[in-house]
Amino acid sequence: MQKNSGNISMDEVKKLARSPAGQQLISILQGTDSRQLQHAAQQAASGDLEQAQKTLAPLLNSPQIQALLKQLGGNSHG
Repeated sequence: MQKNSGNISMDEVKKLARSPAGQQLISILQGTDSRQLQHAAQQAASGDLEQAQKTLAPLLNSPQIQALLKQLGGNSHG
C-alpha cells in the first residue's frame, strides 16, 4: 500500500485513536477549551492553515502533547 506524504487514511486514524497514546491525547483535548479547538478547526476549514497552527501552538507545544505526538509518529508538524 502506497502512502502519500501528509495523508492519512481513516483506518490509520482509528488505529491511532485506539492506541494508549491516542486515548491519552483525546483525554487531554477533551479537557481543553473547546472554543480554541473549534476556532482552529474553522480556520483550517476556511483554508487558513497557518493561523490554525498558530491558534493551536500553545497546546501543541506542551511537553505532554509533544511526547504523545512523538509516540503516535506525528511529531513532524513544526
